[in-house]
Amino acid sequence: MSTKAGTKILITVGAETVTAVLDDTPSGRDFAAMMPLELSLSDYSRTEKVADLPGKLSTDGAPRSYAASIGDITYYAPWGNLAIFYKSFPSASGLVRLGKIEGGMDLLLQNGTFKARLEIAD
Repeated sequence: MSTKAGTKILITVGAETVTAVLDDTPSGRDFAAMMPLELSLSDYSRTEKVADLPGKLSTDGAPRSYAASIGDITYYAPWGNLAIFYKSFPSASGLVRLGKIEGGMDLLLQNGTFKARLEIAD
């Protein structure tokens, strides 16, 4: 599956779905190529939801650090995990933006660990 700028994905938790757009970067394309994904999201530092990925993503051309905003979908290269921010976060070395959630974050604001499905939108 080839990706292009603005590759739209769906994130589904339970009966709710939100859309996101992935960046046209080596990291964003690698992430899209992993889909569909069934991930277990859990809270980290009351700032982000994190999940392990099935493999590493390319960080070619990515800035050395990134300051996350609400709704950012990111890859934390040192740990190899996905991080979706529901609060802003200062610049962190190794944090790579993959894309951004469009609209609300409510479906991700759950306690404990929960399942999410990520897939390319039709």
